[in-house]
Amino acid sequence: MEPLALSPAFFAAMALYGVASLIYFGLFFEDRPTIARVARLVLVGAVLAHGVDIALLDIRGIHPGTSVREMIGALGWLFTVGYLVAGLKYRLSVLGGFVAPVALVLLGAARLTPSGEQLSGLTALGRVHISLAMIGVALFALATALGTIYLLEERNLKQKKFDGILFRRGVALETLDTLLHRLIVFGFPIFTLSMMLGAVWASQRSVSWFSRPEYAISMVTWVAFGGLLLGRITTGWRGRKAALLTIAGFSASVVVLLIYLARRALG
Repeated sequence: MEPLALSPAFFAAMALYGVASLIYFGLFFEDRPTIARVARLVLVGAVLAHGVDIALLDIRGIHPGTSVREMIGALGWLFTVGYLVAGLKYRLSVLGGFVAPVALVLLGAARLTPSGEQLSGLTALGRVHISLAMIGVALFALATALGTIYLLEERNLKQKKFDGILFRRGVALETLDTLLHRLIVFGFPIFTLSMMLGAVWASQRSVSWFSRPEYAISMVTWVAFGGLLLGRITTGWRGRKAALLTIAGFSASVVVLLIYLARRALG
């Protein structure tokens, strides 16, 4: 399959994500509201350019539900949009230092890696399955970023490092825990529906659910987040336990994406 021509919007998005990453990194050393606002504006510009790039591909019939490769590109966009929306209510400037570089890497991976052969047998059901999985994983990714910051801030608190850069730029642990939980509450039903539709789609293609490792690994993600929600209700799991299980569940979903991407690239 011939590589897709890269649009000017792609290059603009990559450049803006890069600039935003540098500015957010600078915030760790120079805590100024003005710099934080500039970083946010640059990131908004990156999201707009990224959205235009997705729209241009969609016009050509290549949308996020077409393949896992396109899903990865849109995943970075959703991940960043989620961060910007959450930032309207909460002071999450420190999280931008994680979000902008990740979005940059995801967009680059989606556009610069080999595209491989077109996915065969992609029905409307398959497109819905991929799209829902993308939304669910994006919410889990944002929850994982919050969980990572939670663990770092908790460690600083236990070691009484109140003058650390991350601690000064951070968010209250309770706020991080609450946001993490809300993201999983929204993401888990969407991911569950995606899993169900994926099983139906696989059966339509006469593909056994146990024939590929990514199916079993995706179940690890589902069990991790489902168990986290159940544990919070029954035993009050929160804080460090919730953050660790969130990271573990999301790590499994990353493995699944890498397997799909490698299979497409290698044919």
